[in-house]
Amino acid sequence: MPNIESIKKYKTVHMIGIGGVSMSGIAEILQNWGFTVTGSDANQSAITEELNSRGIKVTIGHNLENLKNADIVVYSAAVNKEDPELLEAQKLNIPTVERAEFLGKITKCYKDTITIAGTHGKTTTTSMVSLAFLESNLDPSIQVGAILDKINGNNKVGNSEHFIIEACEYVESFLKFRPKSAIILNIDNDHLDYFKTFENVKKAFIKYVELLPDDGYLVVNGDDSNCLDLQNHTKAKCITYGITNKHTDFFAVNIVFDDNGFPEFDVYQNDKFYSRIKLSVPGMHNVSNCLACIAMCHQYGITPENIKNALADFTGANRRFEFKGTVNGAKVYDDYGHHPTEIIATAKSLMNKKYNKSWVIFQPHTYSRTKNLLDDFAKALLNFDNIIVVDIYAARETNTYGITSQDLVDKIHSLGKTAQYISNFEQCVKYVKNNINENDIVMTLGAGTVTQIGPMLVE
Repeated sequence: MPNIESIKKYKTVHMIGIGGVSMSGIAEILQNWGFTVTGSDANQSAITEELNSRGIKVTIGHNLENLKNADIVVYSAAVNKEDPELLEAQKLNIPTVERAEFLGKITKCYKDTITIAGTHGKTTTTSMVSLAFLESNLDPSIQVGAILDKINGNNKVGNSEHFIIEACEYVESFLKFRPKSAIILNIDNDHLDYFKTFENVKKAFIKYVELLPDDGYLVVNGDDSNCLDLQNHTKAKCITYGITNKHTDFFAVNIVFDDNGFPEFDVYQNDKFYSRIKLSVPGMHNVSNCLACIAMCHQYGITPENIKNALADFTGANRRFEFKGTVNGAKVYDDYGHHPTEIIATAKSLMNKKYNKSWVIFQPHTYSRTKNLLDDFAKALLNFDNIIVVDIYAARETNTYGITSQDLVDKIHSLGKTAQYISNFEQCVKYVKNNINENDIVMTLGAGTVTQIGPMLVE
């Protein structure tokens, strides 16, 4: 079992925002280690119900009574500084700590924390690596940013020293972790509301790889020059992978796609045939994610056979090109893509499928991102035949940026393509139902509430 000496003093932990993907995972790890855990969340969900069924008492709303026995209060980044429970904890002199910092404490309990970082593809690659470790009976603990069928949730508590987690660069939270090994998938200009410039994004990743121990592993994307540069900032063993760059340790050739857009390809390790891999998820970006998984798992002695079986079983994390059903003979999918690079990857995945016309219903995520990347969003959406934009999902922001979804639609018009702005989800569903044809493909896209539209369409 991992060494929990450093956190043993927190016998009772109260968690504000416990319904979050990462927060709920932390709660289950702590409970498994014998800690008493309570929590609160603004909304009831499948996650909060699951926690309650496991004996972790979750209050929907606030209950200041829960704080009386707490030795520490962990809160998610989404929690307001004026939150009544947070204020009560301060009044009672109970230490409070943000989620990423507390997760950092947990990573220090494991001898072997394997982190998956990068602007895009973290959840999918974390899932792939996790499944390969499970296939090899290595009994890892896992925290992944979506529900993974194989582990029946978003986390698993194992009894080995392996802890496989996503590491997010936003507000540099990944610098609080203690990784033994790291995958860096890509470095892109995102979260500029925090980083301000792309140079600052790159600096954060440099600081991150500097955390790796000399006996650790760093796996980097050889098709991304910013990733390749990271090798110069660590003494950890560096392994590269690529699709266009064949001067890498692992690369893919002979890539073909079936009618579902699922790729099959040969993997070579330093010019020597490694394995032929068939994926059950679409898109060239997933070939790249898969190579990252292979490069890391190979370092841990996982066999090509076990990796191949794990990847063939993986049908995608939820909200990653997830099939929702059919309407009027058209297929409906839902995807989390909320950055221009992700939208292009999703559109390219689509092009490998057989269909009539494509539809996208896009919900921009945060005002700052929409304003900073407006031109890139417009160009990325041109890859779809029919474009609908709904209202911007505010997330943590207020609209001090003077930007609306109509601005994005106007930008698309200026590039010579028609697009519709429909703010209301019901109207959006009605419009699509009245206009789609058999064998069309509809994609709901974004990191906010747009995910509700798919089920409304297929009902």
